[in-house]
Amino acid sequence: MDAVRLIAATRQALALSADVSEILAEAWQAQALAAAVGSHLAVSGPPAVRSEALGLSEVGGRANGSRNPALRAGAVRAAQLSEIDDPRRTLDDLGALLGEAGVALVGVAVTAEDEALYWQCMEAIDAADESGDRIASILRTLSMRERGSLA
Repeated sequence: MDAVRLIAATRQALALSADVSEILAEAWQAQALAAAVGSHLAVSGPPAVRSEALGLSEVGGRANGSRNPALRAGAVRAAQLSEIDDPRRTLDDLGALLGEAGVALVGVAVTAEDEALYWQCMEAIDAADESGDRIASILRTLSMRERGSLA
């Protein structure tokens, strides 16, 4: 399945999340998508972005949601990724998804009564932020490539 469709499905699921466990599951889904998109671009993307794409994959992989029961059950949407038709749109949409996940996680963190939940949110926010930085870097490289600054 194309990355843009998977990202759209995750954005919708995040928007419809009604409780903390659903928000956390969708935040981890977003990170799994970041890892999958990064891996895909590292292998088959433009050579100029492969190194940074590998970094995106690694960040998403570190935030793998191993403590999240929904993801342990094997319901990871990113496993359905088979193609990236439009890398720029994919990265733009993924960046937006990660931003939305970060905002939702802040909402959970500020109301968390459990310290473990608070720190889980902080870890996920950090991962989303770092993934967003990697995406911005890849997009800059793509823009420079399009302008002819890179081969």
